[in-house]
Parts: sequence; C-alpha cells; structure tokens
Amino acid sequence: MTINILLLSFALHAQHDTVIQQELPSNAKKLKAVIISESILGIGCLGGLYGLWYADYPQSSFHFINDNDEWLGMDKAGHMMTSYYMGKVGYENLKWAGAKEKNAIWYGGLTGLAYLTTVEVFDGFSKEWGASPGDMLANSLGSALFISQQMFWSEQKIILKWSFQLTDYAQYNKAQLGSGTAQRMLKDYNGQTYWLSGNIKSLANMHSKFPAWLNVAIGYGADGMIAPKTNPDQIQGIPIPDFKRKHQFYLAPDIDLTRIPVRSKTLKLVLNAIGFIKFPMPALEITNTGIKFHPLYF
Repeated sequence: MTINILLLSFALHAQHDTVIQQELPSNAKKLKAVIISESILGIGCLGGLYGLWYADYPQSSFHFINDNDEWLGMDKAGHMMTSYYMGKVGYENLKWAGAKEKNAIWYGGLTGLAYLTTVEVFDGFSKEWGASPGDMLANSLGSALFISQQMFWSEQKIILKWSFQLTDYAQYNKAQLGSGTAQRMLKDYNGQTYWLSGNIKSLANMHSKFPAWLNVAIGYGADGMIAPKTNPDQIQGIPIPDFKRKHQFYLAPDIDLTRIPVRSKTLKLVLNAIGFIKFPMPALEITNTGIKFHPLYF
C-alpha cells in the first residue's frame, strides 16, 4: 500500500514539472491544470487499487476493526508517512498554481488524509478487513505534521523518512512478507525503518555557515515478526523458529537531499522525489537488550 502511494507522489512531482515546462499563462489555468491532473490521477489510483486489492474479496456492511497490535505498529508509521508526503506534494502543487498560502496549506495538506480515508472506507466495506481507527489516527497525524509546520514555521523543519534492508524472515511466510525484492520492500516490516529527521540549522535557528542539509534522525523499526500479531509455530507444515518480536529505536545523522543546493532543475526534481529516503549513515540501535552501533545503517 505504501509503495502505491509513494508512486502516486512521484507522479504528482512529475506532473508538476511537466506543467511548469508548459508555461501556462495565468494562475487560473495553472490551478485548473493541477486540480484536474491530481483528480484524474487520484481517482485512477483508487480505481486501480480497488480492482487489484478488493474486487476479488467478498463485501460486507461497513465495520471497524482494532488492528493496533499488528506488526508492532510498523504499518501505522507507514500510514503516517504516506499521508505526510501526499499533503506535501498537494501543497507544493497548489502553491505553484498560485493558490493563497492558507488555502494551499489546508487543501493541499489534507490531500493524503482525504485519499487514505477513502481507502479506509474500502476496507470498512470489505469482509476480509475493516476500517481501522488506528490507521485513521496515523493518517491524521501525518497530515497534522505537515500542516502545523507549514502554518507556524512556513517550512518543514522535521520530515518523515523511510529506509529498508532485506531480512531472512520472508522465507518463512512469503504470502505476508513477500516473495521478491519489490514485494518484500512493501510487505516485510522487519526490514523497514521509519524516521523523524530534523534539520539542525533550521531547528536551532542558526544563521552561520552550518550545513543547511545536515539533519539528525530518530528511527523506529521492529524485528522478529513472521505474522501480524503473534508468530505461529508452523506454516503449511514447516516449523518456524522461535523468533523474539521486539521494538527497535535508532539515532543517526542524516542528509536532507531537498536542501542540497543544485542548479539543475532535473537533478533538483530527482532529489525532491527521493527525499523521503533516509541517507545511509552510522547509527545507534536501542532495544530492550541494549545498545548496538552500526557503522553504516540503512
């Protein structure tokens, strides 16, 4: 699900750059182009998502589920990040189109929440799943993180980031953790880490030559998960080792790619598009068993 939304965000960035190159003559035409393009793209993604994800499963009356204890909360971090970046892209597109600052912040910043609320409605009418209050809270927090910073600071001093590394857990439950690299990036929460990355110079209000792209990041991950809530003893007759499920916390420096000064518009577009990825750096890992140093962690 997260990868689907990130692809949508990249497409919005690409659409934004394409429209810029067209040099529309007025703000009204720009705004119309942005609204139409994003509406078509959003509706298309939702339609495709419904066809691929929900159409083959039985429907039911709308209902809620409590899945807050699944995957040690990693899926909630993904929801928060997705909502944050869709809001960021929505805001940037509306600002380029000439929308007033407050309108761009609220209408653009709520883009992710609106999109993901629709997904929760799909879940709520699916017998297989159900609408998750925990997911909705995470979606709201993602939008709130973007909107509040833009309202009070007129910039994003703290951004959400993501990193991933392959683990050995997927082999025990390929249906839920993925069978190939692309699927494992999407499904294997053991390999994912979500970060709050704060810009040092901006947060400290420095006016010196301190690097504007240097951040410090706090990360959250989880390990030892073969299934959502508890690990089974076996899957399809194959015994599962006794993996210990645990929370992981990280502290690491980071590089904000979007703050690196570049002249090339193409390079700037690329850096903005991949700015959600945590830059590989040394890190401290903190768990209930102690502290571990990673010379390079991604």
